[in-house]
Amino acid sequence: MVGDNVEVGVYATRDALRIAKEQELDLVEISPNADPPVCKVIDYKKFLYDQKKKQKEMAAKAIKVVVKEIRFGPNTDEHDYEFKKSHALKFLQEGAKLKAYVFFKGRSIVFKEQGEILLLKLAQELEDYAKVESLPKLEGKRMIMMMAPKKKSK
Repeated sequence: MVGDNVEVGVYATRDALRIAKEQELDLVEISPNADPPVCKVIDYKKFLYDQKKKQKEMAAKAIKVVVKEIRFGPNTDEHDYEFKKSHALKFLQEGAKLKAYVFFKGRSIVFKEQGEILLLKLAQELEDYAKVESLPKLEGKRMIMMMAPKKKSK
């Protein structure tokens, strides 16, 4: 009767405990909210071990989101822009999200429009590989834009 469900009601409580003692196993309450509560006669240590193993497998199967960052200045020249764009493309093809931002140092904050144009240009050139999650917005001394890779069609 190892592993069999035993419903524990008013009449079956003593029987279930007796069966568990006879088999040198534990009486474990599986569903306490059910009416009557559902119990199993099993080895409790093995039950805990199996639960931990299942949780570990679920955690391993969970998708881990990687976020890569690319930093620009408001006056980034064309060569540097192309170099960073190629890195962004590589990150997106690997399946990572991309956080592109323009960092404004000191008085360069007056070039907000240039920073926004730079980020929108990046989004336009990478539109075949990524979708924009958030448009460029200024947060302190940074203008940030988030991009996620497009799903590959099979």
